[in-house]
Amino acid sequence: MMSPKTQIQPAGGNSSRSVIFYLLCLGFVLNGIIITFIGPLLTVFRVKWGLDDSRAGLFSTVQFSFSLAGVLMSSALTAAKGFKTPITLGLAMLGIGFALLNAPTFPLALAASAIYGLGYGLSVPGTNLWVGESYGERRASALNIMNLAWGVGAITSAPIAKITIETSTVTLLLYFTGALTVALSIVLLRMRFGEAPHQENSSPMEETSGSAGTGVAILLGVLFFVYVGTEVSTSFWSSLHSQRAAIWASNNFTFSQMFFYAGLLGGRAAGAAILLRLKEMTVAVGGILLAAAGELLFLSAHSPITLFAGAFFAGLGLASLYPIYIAWLTKWFGARARKVGGVMFALAAVGSATMPGIVGVVSRHYNSNLRIGLLAPVAGCAVMLVTVALLRPNSRG
Repeated sequence: MMSPKTQIQPAGGNSSRSVIFYLLCLGFVLNGIIITFIGPLLTVFRVKWGLDDSRAGLFSTVQFSFSLAGVLMSSALTAAKGFKTPITLGLAMLGIGFALLNAPTFPLALAASAIYGLGYGLSVPGTNLWVGESYGERRASALNIMNLAWGVGAITSAPIAKITIETSTVTLLLYFTGALTVALSIVLLRMRFGEAPHQENSSPMEETSGSAGTGVAILLGVLFFVYVGTEVSTSFWSSLHSQRAAIWASNNFTFSQMFFYAGLLGGRAAGAAILLRLKEMTVAVGGILLAAAGELLFLSAHSPITLFAGAFFAGLGLASLYPIYIAWLTKWFGARARKVGGVMFALAAVGSATMPGIVGVVSRHYNSNLRIGLLAPVAGCAVMLVTVALLRPNSRG
C-alpha cells in the first residue's frame, strides 16, 4: 500500500517542484494578459465592425464556449497522459490564437478568440489541480499565489492596451506575447512533471479525505459556475460601462478593468497570508459581501473616481474566492478531484460563456443600459452567499 506522501508526486524526475511552480506562474501571467485583453479592445472593435452590445458580447461567449471544450479535453488528457500534455498544448494554443486576434474581419477575430479560448480551457484546470495536489495542507495559500500571478497579467492588460492603441502597435504586442507563450509551452514540454495518475490501491487517509458526496459536488458546481461568470462579466464590460457612465478627457476609461484586477491582485497577495490564519469560510463570506458592495458601487457610479473605486472593491472581494473553491475541491474529494475537477472547470467555463452574454443581451433590451445588465454579477454574489451557507465548510474540516 502506498503512503499518502507518495501517492501524489509534486514533480517528477529532474524537475523540481519549485521550478515547475514558477514556470506555471509565468504561464498564468501570460494567461491573464491574453484572456482579459479583449475587454479594453472592445471599444475599438465595436467601432471597427459596428457592433452593438449583443454582438460585442460574442467575444466572451465564443472564447469561453471553446474553453468549455478545452476543459473537457483537459480532463480526458489528464486522466490518460497526466498534467503536462493539456498544460503545454493549452499554452501553445493561447499564444497562437492571441497572435491572430487583430484580424481584418469580425468572424476571423472570433475564430482567433476561439483558438485561445480552447487553450485557456486546456491549460488552467491542469495547472490549478497540479498545485492543489502538490502542496497538501498549504494548497489554499499556494493556489492563491498561482492565481495572484494570473492577476499580475490581468492588471497589466489594460495599460498595455491603452499604450498599444495610442501608438498603433496592437498587432506587434499580440505577436510578441503569442510567441512568448508558445516558447514557454516548449520549455515545459521538455520538462518532466505531472505524469498520469497511477491506479494502485489508495490509502485509508485518501479515501477519508475524498468522502464528499453528490450534494457537495452540486453546490461546488454552482460556486464554480457563478464565480467565474461574475468575475468575467465584470471585467469584460468594465471599460465599456465606464466609457458610458462618465465624461472622459481621454481613453482612461480602460483603466476601470485595471482597477478591478488591482483589487484581485491585492486581495490574492494578502489572501495567501490571511488564509494561513483565518478559516476559509470566514474569508469567503467576507469576500462575497465586499464584492457585492463593490459591484453595486460600480454600476451606480457617475464619476471616474467612484467607477474605479467600485471596480477595485469588487475585485478585492472576489480575490480569494476561486482559490478557496479549488482548495475545497481537492480537500473534500481527495483522489477523485481530478475527475470531479473536470466537471467543476467545465461549469466554470459555462458560467464565463453565458453570464457576460446575458449582461449584453439585457443591456441591449434596455437601450444599451449596462447599469441594468450589470445587475447579473450582483445576483451572482447573492447566489454564492447562499450556496456557501448551504455547504457549511467549517463542519467539513
